[in-house]
Amino acid sequence: MPVAMITGASKGLGRALAAALAQRGWDLVLDARTAGVLEGAAKELAGYGARVVAVPGDVTDAGHRRELVAAAGELGGLDLLVSNASALGAEPLVRLDALPLDGLRQALETNLVAALGLVQGALPLLRASAAGAVVVVSSDAAAEPYETWGGYGASKAALDQLAAVLGVEEPGLRVWAVDPGDMQTGLYAAAVPDDDDPRPLPESVVPAFLRLLERRPASGRYAAPWPAESEPDDSEPAGSAWSGAGL
Repeated sequence: MPVAMITGASKGLGRALAAALAQRGWDLVLDARTAGVLEGAAKELAGYGARVVAVPGDVTDAGHRRELVAAAGELGGLDLLVSNASALGAEPLVRLDALPLDGLRQALETNLVAALGLVQGALPLLRASAAGAVVVVSSDAAAEPYETWGGYGASKAALDQLAAVLGVEEPGLRVWAVDPGDMQTGLYAAAVPDDDDPRPLPESVVPAFLRLLERRPASGRYAAPWPAESEPDDSEPAGSAWSGAGL
């Protein structure tokens, strides 16, 4: 069975994507900081017949990242790495003139440095896969100047560039930065607690991630959801932006 590693997998988009993969026969290595919630998610997902290994911890910890890679090795390898764990830098979000620098450092460590550290540790397994792929979860705040989203957006913009360079340096892999749009998640609620507008559930964008895995378009930055008639293929150049309807 193919093996996927997903960070931030106890809830939200990470859990929704893990459930979809488990139902399709993938084995999973799951990360999150809250052990009890993560273990509950793993137990539920194992009900689909998948082998599911829960490794609670903080992705900014190098020792924890080594545990994740080791767990994938014990399952037989790694075909997909999804860097979904994220930190906002301030909860709720604030303007740049009030952004705590320690908060910005936390966002950069979680969203950027840890993502690269995990890729570095996992590269031998990913290179050995016949269909190795890396997904980093981006944000429209990486490309648009939204008030109060500066620190978080800067970390995601840097993550996009990291993914773009990785795609060039590792032509044997697929490396996709995916902007899922606003979703009804705990992270969004913490970022903008006074926003009462309804947001789509994370499950609504999972099909877009699955289409990437099925069709394996060129490495690049993509926005979900996208219209079915505009599905990407391998003819699209690396680094292209394939944007569909906004959420």
